[in-house]
Amino acid sequence: MIVCVAEKPSVGEYIARVLGANQRKNGYFEGNGYWVTWTFGHLCALLDPQEYTEQWKAWSLSSLPMIPPRFSIKVQGDEGVHKQFNIIKSLIEQADEVINCGDAGQEGELIQRWVYQQAGCKCPVKRLWVSSLTEEAIREGFRQLKPQDEYQHLYEAGLMRAIGDWLLGMNATRAYTIRYAKGTGKNRQVLSVGRVQTPTLALVVKRQAEIEHFVPRTYWELKTNYRDTLFSAQLPAEENEYAITSEEQGQALVDSIKDLPLTITAVEKKKALEYAPKLYDLTSLQVDCNRKFSFSAEQTLQLIQSLYEKRVTTYPRVDTTYLSDDIYPKVPATLTGIKDYFPQAVPLLALKADGKKGAGSLPKSKKVFDNKKVTDHHAIIPTGQRPEALTADEKKVYDLVALHFIAAFYPECEVSNTTVTARAGEIDFRVTGREVLKPGWRSVFGKEEPDMPENQEATENQESSKSLPAFTKGESGTHEPVLKEKTTTPPKYYTEATLLRAMETAGKTVDNDELREAMKENGIGRPSTRAAIIEKLYQRKYIQKQGKSIRATEVGIDLIHTIISPLLKSAELTGLWEKKLREIERGEYTAQQFLDELKEMTSGVVRDVKTNKAGMLCPVCRQGLIIRGNTRYGCSRWREGCTYAEPF
Repeated sequence: MIVCVAEKPSVGEYIARVLGANQRKNGYFEGNGYWVTWTFGHLCALLDPQEYTEQWKAWSLSSLPMIPPRFSIKVQGDEGVHKQFNIIKSLIEQADEVINCGDAGQEGELIQRWVYQQAGCKCPVKRLWVSSLTEEAIREGFRQLKPQDEYQHLYEAGLMRAIGDWLLGMNATRAYTIRYAKGTGKNRQVLSVGRVQTPTLALVVKRQAEIEHFVPRTYWELKTNYRDTLFSAQLPAEENEYAITSEEQGQALVDSIKDLPLTITAVEKKKALEYAPKLYDLTSLQVDCNRKFSFSAEQTLQLIQSLYEKRVTTYPRVDTTYLSDDIYPKVPATLTGIKDYFPQAVPLLALKADGKKGAGSLPKSKKVFDNKKVTDHHAIIPTGQRPEALTADEKKVYDLVALHFIAAFYPECEVSNTTVTARAGEIDFRVTGREVLKPGWRSVFGKEEPDMPENQEATENQESSKSLPAFTKGESGTHEPVLKEKTTTPPKYYTEATLLRAMETAGKTVDNDELREAMKENGIGRPSTRAAIIEKLYQRKYIQKQGKSIRATEVGIDLIHTIISPLLKSAELTGLWEKKLREIERGEYTAQQFLDELKEMTSGVVRDVKTNKAGMLCPVCRQGLIIRGNTRYGCSRWREGCTYAEPF
């Protein structure tokens, strides 16, 4: 018999139906030479510290760092989990072959491998790798099964991720809790420190500090109204980046031109092409759903996962916005499957997927199809299955995915960008405008702008998106100069959308799609884990929501201020760690090298806590706490006469 192990019961049931295993048993399906069973997520996990040695049961600095000579796993969870594991184990013991039908990703590979190891699997194991759960995709996947060994690097990357989280999480949490947490015994507050959650929290705390310490500055803008069009003065900025720093200075400029005519000095028109928005990866989908519908990252993940399991969208936990070349011939069938729901797809059905350019051919752009930018899975797209029985929220997410897919095959939007420059006296002015000549892909979305920047407000800066009157070089006339007082504004609090982007780019502010794509390898966490990290920070009361804004709590702020190790707070360093995990996945870096680095980093974090005296009770007055200055430790009660001081 062949045993197929799926990632969850609903997926197992559908795979069984496709394979003809129609007899329902206790915890599995049987038929046509197959037993099809399933896991419930993480059935197995690494041992807890005290399960390695009794010495690690009590929390003490002397027992740190905890570095097991060899990591081991166990079956975790309640009686139901153990019961299902025993069913899987019993089937594997009788099997001629096992087919890993788990989630086609790093975490899914790890979940399955641990189950097989714990079950003592001795028979050959093959891997089912599919990007959607349609019947066609599953049948094709079973025709192309590969030996498990071909996914060894994927497993090693997942294993190192789990071990890294264990080593730093367990050791840093114990070290900082023992040394700095308030309370004693059962009342002691646990300071949870994690490889990904702590630098994510540090981003929120840093942004909040920038906002709270922001000092607004007043400046003035000079504009002038000519033919109902507002022109902006082009003045050289001073050292503080603002050209007009006093009202007197601004009024003098107004007085110098108010009685002079404004003359148009140049009218420049340039035609340009605007490309359709990229297809979705998980992060960009979570970002858009947060902006448009206020869905949390976790909520969007659950919705797109449900759509995947309902077989109407492809695999969701992806970090690419591109499709592989083999998808191109399947596009017409996908469009045909959704045409009844999206009339925008109908004009494309007359086109052939022949890869040629010109009329009658479905476009094949490098901005959509690029094998080099697709690894395990391609971007999230519709499967072509009828999207029936969707909830209202599922439909919102599905519509976004489908419309982006359709728009990718429409012509570019043709626009005319106009720049008009003018002069009054010694001051130059400028205004820009934009006119849509041919909407192209924009007609797919109707009036809605699919790529509206985060938190964009209706300001005069949006005038560049409006068409302008017909100006002629050399024309001249009266105008009305206006001096407007402005105040600099602080950065905005993170929303889930902007925090996800910050995690994706390791804290760098990146608006350019191409650059952001290149930085993904150095992001904090992976697309599949970022939502869970944010949720964990909510659960631990380190962050909270105020409207759509994310604010750090006092507990979260105190934790970041307490942590002395730059490694634990640095988004950039954590991003480099993620890069190495991806290199392990590609076979470009060894798991042993990474494990050696993990052990060294963990020892360093513990050593920093042990040798740092900040936060300890002052040995002189026994009332204050030791604080760290630039070069010396001192007592927090030094203003009250305590003499304790010690260099470090």
